[in-house]
Parts: sequence; C-alpha cells; structure tokens
Amino acid sequence: MLRIHFTANDLGRIQVPPEPHPLWEVLLSLHQLQTRGGSPLFESWRREVAVKLPPSTAMLTTLARPHGYSPDFLTPTTASHDLGAALTEIVNTDADHLRADISKLAEETSLPSWTQAVARGDKDMLTLLTNNIHNYYVTALKPYWHAVRAHTQASRAYVADLLLTEGVEGALGRMFPNSTWRNWTLHVPYPVDQDLHLQGRGLILIPAFFCWRLPVTLVRSRSTPMLVYPVQHKFDTLSTDPSVGTPSPSLEKLIGRTRATILSTISMNYGMNTTELANAVHTSLASASQHASALRDAGLITTVRRTAGAVHRVSKLGANLLASSSPRMEPAHIKNPGTRQARSLS
Repeated sequence: MLRIHFTANDLGRIQVPPEPHPLWEVLLSLHQLQTRGGSPLFESWRREVAVKLPPSTAMLTTLARPHGYSPDFLTPTTASHDLGAALTEIVNTDADHLRADISKLAEETSLPSWTQAVARGDKDMLTLLTNNIHNYYVTALKPYWHAVRAHTQASRAYVADLLLTEGVEGALGRMFPNSTWRNWTLHVPYPVDQDLHLQGRGLILIPAFFCWRLPVTLVRSRSTPMLVYPVQHKFDTLSTDPSVGTPSPSLEKLIGRTRATILSTISMNYGMNTTELANAVHTSLASASQHASALRDAGLITTVRRTAGAVHRVSKLGANLLASSSPRMEPAHIKNPGTRQARSLS
C-alpha cells in the first residue's frame, strides 16, 4: 500500500502537466517492452518496434528492468517536457544521487561494469546513455506520440473535471481503483509498502500512456513529489497513423460526417480552439464554429473561456457516445482501468 500524506498546503499545490512526460514514457515503455500482457495496445506496439530497435536498447533494459527497482535519475523532475532538456538533466545528475541509485539497483541484480562509470557520474558514459535514450525514443515512441499525447491529455481533462465537480479530496479518492481517502492520507494499492510525506511541497500527477495497473512514484524524495498514474486506453491497437480514432460510420450516420469528425478530433486533443479545430478537420473557421456550437448545444462538448480565447473539450456525454459507437474503443472511465503492470520498488 502507498500512503500519501497531505497537508492543507498540499491540496492547493496539486498539478497535472499539460503534456506527456517523455522520460516517464521511455521508462515505462521499456518495462512494457520486456513483459507480456497488459493492454492489447502494448502487444501490437511490441511487435512493431521489436524489429526496429537499435542494439543500444540493451543498455537501457539493463537499468529499466520490468520488475523491481529502476533508478530514479532516469526520470528527472525537469519543468520542461522537452526531451532534450530532460536528457541534459540526466547528464547533470548529482553524483551522490547516481551512486545511491546504482547501489540500490545492484542490491537486486548483477550489473555490468559500465554501470560503475554511471555511478561515478562519468560524463562520457552519461552522454552515451542519454544518446541511447534519444535513439530509443525516436524509434519506439516518436511515431506513436500523437496517440500518447491524446490519451494523456484526455486523462488530464478528466482529472480537471473531477477536481471541479468532486473537489480535491473527492477527486483523489476516485482517481485510482480501490483507493481511499481518510485522515488527510490517500491510500493507494501498491506493490510495496511505502509512505510519501508531501510536507507542503504539493504533488505532480502525471498521466502516462505506458503505465499499467498501478500508479508509480519514486524512492528518493524530490522538491515536488510525483505520482505517475495509468491513463484510460481507448483503442485496442496502437498505430503510427494519426487518423486512429476517426469517427465510426455509425456515428457519422447519427450526427453527420463533419460533426462526427470534429467531435472525435476534440476528444483526441485537449483544449483546442476553433482555429486549431478548423485547421485539423480542413474546414473554414465559420463552419468549425457552427458545428462546435451545435455539438455544445447537444451537450457533447464544452467550451471553456480563457484569457487567450475559448477552447473546446469533449464532455462526458460526448466521450460515452464515441465509446459506444466504436467497437475499437473501451468505455472512457478511469476508475476501473483493469490489471496493470507498474514499476515495482521491491
């Protein structure tokens, strides 16, 4: 069981990043690469990437084992979700942290000699490691990033709606299966027994596409703790084609092809404005605005006013309609995500 201890200050410092975290997706996808099971998406992805992965991926799987501890330095808390900035932070990791992480990993498994250079903070070895991470990302994740991004942003929107309708305590109690909130502590099922004391630092909630079954956190305390949690997976195949998620023929018959396309596009992109929507579906601004108004009047989307303008989001009714109209989609509900493989710290 993971017990996350909150204070009043922590409740006001919960964040959900607007973009997927590239290094968390790298780490968790490496876990999925070495296992079987989980969502059908992962099986199709494994088959596609297995024949394309560079030999240097072996260096990464040595550190990111599918079970047990994976070094904390592989997922730094950089404020930027740019892969280059995150990799630079890995290279600049404090030597004490590197030594502690490699020592903990060595308690669980035999390690090759090059890991000692990592533990010493050798810049050449760390640069080689980050180059290999970049090559893995380009091969195994970048072609699918549109789907990763769409799923994580949809999850972010769901959490935002929960916070608005249920409040912070109610949302935290509903986000994870079999979790409970009592006495300022969130109790979440976890592969090991662990306490996380926030102590006024807040909590970053990170939706992750390749997270499966249980949320994930770190061993080493950081300035702002993170909890990585699984998104709800909408499709049973993971394609490099951004058109995955296009509306089904049944939905087109129900509300028309253009409106079905607009509804599907909004569901796959968090917070699109009308200009972005018009460009995405190749229609005029006036037409996109008219169709968005019709969908909003029908309760299928919501429009949120912001300082820089208005953005559209699919509503719960719209998400349910999309789910029920397509046999390739699972019910869009985050409460019961099924059996997932998480990063274990045992």
